[in-house]
Amino acid sequence: MLRDCNLPLEYDAKTDRYYAAESWRLPPTKLTDDEAFALIGLATEFGRNKELPFYDAAYNGAVKLERTLPKSLRGGLRRNTQTIKIKPVRLSAERTGTASAYRQLIDAISHRRTVKIAYDSLTEWAAIETKLRPYRLLFTKHCWYVLGLSSMHGEVRTFNVVRIQSIEMLNEKYSIPRNFDLGRHFGKAWYMIPGKGPDSQVVVRFKHLVAKNVAEVQWHDYQRTEFLSDGSLEYRVTVSGLDEISWWILGYGDQAEVVKPARLRRLVCQRAKNMVAIYGEDC
Repeated sequence: MLRDCNLPLEYDAKTDRYYAAESWRLPPTKLTDDEAFALIGLATEFGRNKELPFYDAAYNGAVKLERTLPKSLRGGLRRNTQTIKIKPVRLSAERTGTASAYRQLIDAISHRRTVKIAYDSLTEWAAIETKLRPYRLLFTKHCWYVLGLSSMHGEVRTFNVVRIQSIEMLNEKYSIPRNFDLGRHFGKAWYMIPGKGPDSQVVVRFKHLVAKNVAEVQWHDYQRTEFLSDGSLEYRVTVSGLDEISWWILGYGDQAEVVKPARLRRLVCQRAKNMVAIYGEDC
């Protein structure tokens, strides 16, 4: 049936498997103007600098797709794509060498094979080695991360792909737990590091100057916002762990005040004192 659909299958007697011939390519797809504009525009803007794995492939695919379009559509498409500009964060030179590790991890997850990695850990403040059973690759906040069961830690951990110094594919097979889910794993963490212990009910009051800016964004799934009579904003959220949200609050400087919990208020206060100590007499 697959061959009747023009999929060129080949049979490998040694492995008793069928596979798609290397010459196989996806058939041409009939796209509307809007679909072509969205695919090519986004892929081109994100992948033009070829600094991130996955996006560089998207850029190459967009170039090939554009060449297959009718000449009349290509001209209009070029004019339309010039009307948008997406400005992703530029990566430093050391971050551009992740493509090899990224592709090896994709292969490891696909074939369920354990890898051994040497990793520049910011938690242990040293280079570590661990066997990793990779479960998922995640792109967020300008970086690729891999989540998986680490033999060294005995639990599922998150590793920044750019800090993987070396990676070796092992013959050890594994399976991903059926109940593994990224949302369940991160829980109510502010970003990516769920804290230990009970969740915290956080209340932050933002002054009028930044109130609308804060309210416009869905920072967390469990947030609630309320504008007060003086134009300030009361921001409420339930989070697991306080370290990550403290850095977000500090980013708003004197325009944000932690109302509760007291532990978060003390944490932000201490970091503010540390900043004053750095600047000394200038304060």
